[in-house]
Amino acid sequence: MDNQQYDVIVVGGGNAALCSALSAREEGANVLLLERAREAERGGNSTFTEGLMRCVYNGADDIRALAPDLTDQEMAASDFGSYTEEQFFDDMARITQNRTDPDLCEILVRRSNAALHWLRKQGIRFEPQFGRQAFNIDGRFKFWGGATLAAWGGGPGLVDGLYQAAAKAGVHVRYDAWVQDLVHSDAGVSGVVVRLKGTTQTVRAGAVVLACGGFEANTEWRSRYLGKGWDLAKVRGTKYNTGDGLAMALAIGAQPHGHWSGCHAVGWERYAADFGDYALTNDYERDSYPFSIIVNADGKRFLDEGADFRNYTYAKYGRIILDQPGQFAWQIYDSKVVHLLRPEYRTRHVTKVTANTLEELADRMEDVNKEQLLRTIREFNAAVKTGAPFNPNIKDGRGAAGLEVPRSNWANRLDTPPFEAYAITCGVTFTFGGLKITNDAQVVDTNHELIPGLFAAGEMVGGLFYFNYPGASGLTSGTVFGRIAGRSAGRCVKEKRAA
Repeated sequence: MDNQQYDVIVVGGGNAALCSALSAREEGANVLLLERAREAERGGNSTFTEGLMRCVYNGADDIRALAPDLTDQEMAASDFGSYTEEQFFDDMARITQNRTDPDLCEILVRRSNAALHWLRKQGIRFEPQFGRQAFNIDGRFKFWGGATLAAWGGGPGLVDGLYQAAAKAGVHVRYDAWVQDLVHSDAGVSGVVVRLKGTTQTVRAGAVVLACGGFEANTEWRSRYLGKGWDLAKVRGTKYNTGDGLAMALAIGAQPHGHWSGCHAVGWERYAADFGDYALTNDYERDSYPFSIIVNADGKRFLDEGADFRNYTYAKYGRIILDQPGQFAWQIYDSKVVHLLRPEYRTRHVTKVTANTLEELADRMEDVNKEQLLRTIREFNAAVKTGAPFNPNIKDGRGAAGLEVPRSNWANRLDTPPFEAYAITCGVTFTFGGLKITNDAQVVDTNHELIPGLFAAGEMVGGLFYFNYPGASGLTSGTVFGRIAGRSAGRCVKEKRAA
């Protein structure tokens, strides 16, 4: 492959990269996709997701247009509501503390629905997330949190479907292809240096799209940019997102942009593997916490478990857990709510204790101050506002009053055995810092000028997310900006030919 010429090279192998490659092919470009991982580990972080994608929709008809396999019975038993552009904009502004880049945010929101329809044309099927984004209350599912649809087969299904589409479209794919540098001159980017199956080669192209993720799998970079203690976090996804694409872009003058000290981080199995494992990763999620109380090693609550729907809090709570003594915490449930726990709580890969009394539970929760824990539970139980009915499908206002750490919704007394507790730590998903791009996904340098021939998509785009993110926005962003980057790269090559 040494010194071969392609129109567009896409660096990466996940959702954003594949969408870039497919979009460039739609422009008639000869496309090479370079995936650092072996084929068995392909797909980047996308493979480790649930495949959930946030998008604008105006009602049940829009959902059925994207998920035509829904039966009439399922439609009749579902309250999909709507998720308007205004709601998506409000969520992005609120969750990022009004820091999201307004241009990029507008592109993400306004093109979200079209992005899912485009994926359907590539062969991707969608289904509503019954039981995960809607609970069955009196025979009816009411969807909450603005994220309704996921790809069939979750992240692995999405990735496999996109690779099938890429093969059908004629995209050239190389695995075990570690891109280490950009070929660059005053005229711009004209290729990459890649170590392909152990041999370093130069591959030329008219344009390059970087879609190879952030730096969450790089322990040293996490400590450098995210701060003290982040070297101790678990990595939820791929071990290959070590910031190489960012490093090679910065080396040629690309402008850093966005929240470089921020990331998506969640509550995660305390003794999970250091990196994502395809066979086990879904078993490590601990996202039913709105129905629990969470305590640290001191036996104290330290966050509002019911501040908002899980979609709007889970990506920031990992950071708070990492800040606790010992970098761990425990989620505690009683039998009134255990039927609401997600399936991953029922696997073998959990650090779990059960007991018929709270005293016995406290004895079994290792590394926790027993006396303070029992005091915390007594105070919480006394503060629960039992007059408000419990309803997991809405923000029910069933809080706990007068506590040092507030509780806003879904509060239940811990008084019905058996009791269950799950040990968690911080799992980092992806980093928010990235590159400055134009609305056409072209990379901008530190002199505020365009870098000819260089485009970016996916987690490498800086400026969208700060502090937190609305759940299921990541894959949507990867598709939206992947399409733009691929199209722009393809048109860039056409313009070069015409000149």
